[in-house]
Amino acid sequence: MTGADFAILIPEIVLSLFAMAALMGAVYTSKDGLAPALTTGTALVFVVMALYIGIGADGTRVAFGGMFVDDAFARFAKITILLSAAAVLLIGRDYMEKADILRFEYPVLVTLAVIGMMVMVSAGDLIALYMGLELQSLALYVIASLRRDSVRSTEAGLKYFILGALSSGLLLYGASLTYGYAGTTLFSGIIETATAGEMPLGLLFGLVFVMAGLAFKVSAAPFHMWTPDVYEGAPTPITALFATAPKVAAMALFARVVHDAFGAAVGDWQQIVAFLAVLSMFVGAVAAIGQTDIKRLMAYSSISHMGFALMGLAAGTEQGVTAMLIYMAIYVTMNIGTFAFILSMEKDGRPVTDISALSSFASREGAKALALLVLMFSLAGVPPLVGFFGKYAVLWAAVEAGMAWLAIAGVIASVIGAYYYLRIVYLMYFGQDRAGLDGRMGVAQYAGLMAMAALIALAWLPGVNLLGLEGMAAQAAGTLVR
Repeated sequence: MTGADFAILIPEIVLSLFAMAALMGAVYTSKDGLAPALTTGTALVFVVMALYIGIGADGTRVAFGGMFVDDAFARFAKITILLSAAAVLLIGRDYMEKADILRFEYPVLVTLAVIGMMVMVSAGDLIALYMGLELQSLALYVIASLRRDSVRSTEAGLKYFILGALSSGLLLYGASLTYGYAGTTLFSGIIETATAGEMPLGLLFGLVFVMAGLAFKVSAAPFHMWTPDVYEGAPTPITALFATAPKVAAMALFARVVHDAFGAAVGDWQQIVAFLAVLSMFVGAVAAIGQTDIKRLMAYSSISHMGFALMGLAAGTEQGVTAMLIYMAIYVTMNIGTFAFILSMEKDGRPVTDISALSSFASREGAKALALLVLMFSLAGVPPLVGFFGKYAVLWAAVEAGMAWLAIAGVIASVIGAYYYLRIVYLMYFGQDRAGLDGRMGVAQYAGLMAMAALIALAWLPGVNLLGLEGMAAQAAGTLVR
């Protein structure tokens, strides 16, 4: 343990010190008055840390004997996590203030969860993996039930806690089996034992249990049962958080485990990931059709989208990891814009999440309806919006890996899923004209909605070229898949 080790962890250390300073500051100041400024300040700190990581060190660095890895893959995931968490804090602040649930604990807990996510994506050891995962989870358990006067919010937090504990148990059991048969917890040591066709049966069982635990974190079917209830029960800004940064962290951790620790035995985990992908795509697409609550619809939407991201991972190639990273970055962008709109859904001063409230919305708010139309079309994968390019990337990666059947399943699931996105558009433009939403959108929410919609609509243009996302994702994938 040297100064060089701690230098690699500067972003995590800075955020930890910031969280502790915020807690100490709350002791000596007015907690109610501190919360709004602290929320905005936390978002700015996240942006600064993302810039620091983006212009910081190149290459691959390891700390603490390989337990912590700082490479292009980790940096890509950390920047996505930090920027998405910052955006969620900003667009959700007005909602939290109106609902009188904006407490100083909220940005502090989000900071602690983000630190856990950053440790997750840089984990090079099963112990570091579990430390990061639990730091994230413990903070999110509390955040999910932040609205203490709401039975639904408390229920959401309790369900998430119980099922999260189950998933942690599965992951720990898998980690213990992996350690028992590999003789080490370091990914670099496990990969020497986990070779194709020669993996001990106990190590294979360990891999399966670890993947089951990670599948819960990405809400992949059949480990998705917590997602709709938690999305619906938690306050909407917290639902927006669940739908963005933690998904990126869990998917990046999934990729790191299967490639860094079991990359020499792709055939042993490829079919498991493909199964999770197919099941998630169809469960999410079919179950969302009958939803009347937009937050539950977004929950099933996220399950389906995680299936598409897992399709890229199932390819087992560098191209597949590149496609997965592109897909996750685009998915987060679309969700931030969508939730910026959902946060503004009000009628008579009360939050509304019923999809029918959007009926004939376009006749009253044409610009907002157009922005939401762009986001819905992109989520459905309609060309030329960037959601189409995300799906195309993972589908093509599957085809190139010799898994055309998986790509065909993805196309079918995408067609099914298009129905419930287009239903929202239909309601906005052709629904019955009746008294609907009457809330005013906050500045941050309006900026988030319009900025994300513009990015989604224009990023495919030749001059913009996805803002260089494809090149950054390819560089990140190249450091993981060797």
